[in-house]
Amino acid sequence: MRLLLVEDDKLLADTLRRTLAQQGFAVDLADNGIDAEFMGNEEPYDIIVLDLGLPERPGLEVLKNWRQRGNRVPVIILTARNAWHERVDGFKAGADDYLGKPFHVEELSARIQALIRRNHAQSGQTLESNGLVLDEEQQKIRLPDGRVLELTGTEFRLLRYFMLNPGKPLSKTRLTEHVYEQDFDRDSNLIEVYVSRLRDKLGKERIVTRRGQGYIFVAKTQ
Repeated sequence: MRLLLVEDDKLLADTLRRTLAQQGFAVDLADNGIDAEFMGNEEPYDIIVLDLGLPERPGLEVLKNWRQRGNRVPVIILTARNAWHERVDGFKAGADDYLGKPFHVEELSARIQALIRRNHAQSGQTLESNGLVLDEEQQKIRLPDGRVLELTGTEFRLLRYFMLNPGKPLSKTRLTEHVYEQDFDRDSNLIEVYVSRLRDKLGKERIVTRRGQGYIFVAKTQ
């Protein structure tokens, strides 16, 4: 899943970026409101973590501008402002969740995962599909026969995106945009390589190719 982290505190931003990357997110970083607003409008992020106290343009204004443009990307606000009326302002501007500073990274991660699942109409605490259970914390997959397989970072990110979008044709371009960071080579054939690896682990019937449209993760197999 691709995440935009908007935070001008370099130490905090670097810490969050490293931790979230370890948890399977492709993380882009913006340290001011103008860049954040542009990136949020131009790139297909799955979720945005937005600090309010930003230079050049306040985070609340950035959020309002996104929503006015019809940008419905899920947004979690980070802020040191804990007054109740400021939280209300954030939700009125279109925030989906709110986390006050200081906070534990584990809580932010849990909120991110919960919001992504909710945005994809997934209930429960884990991703499951036709006997497959994805362990997002350990980045492993449990097969219907009970075997547990290790996943590489890219395999995990790709499979999670497939499982959040079952039955939908997903082009290589779309998969690349949601699995890799902004500066990744979009002409690379690595998506094909990792789809092949997932097929070897899960079974070829799990991910089918639809000519001219891309790949489809099959939620129900025979």
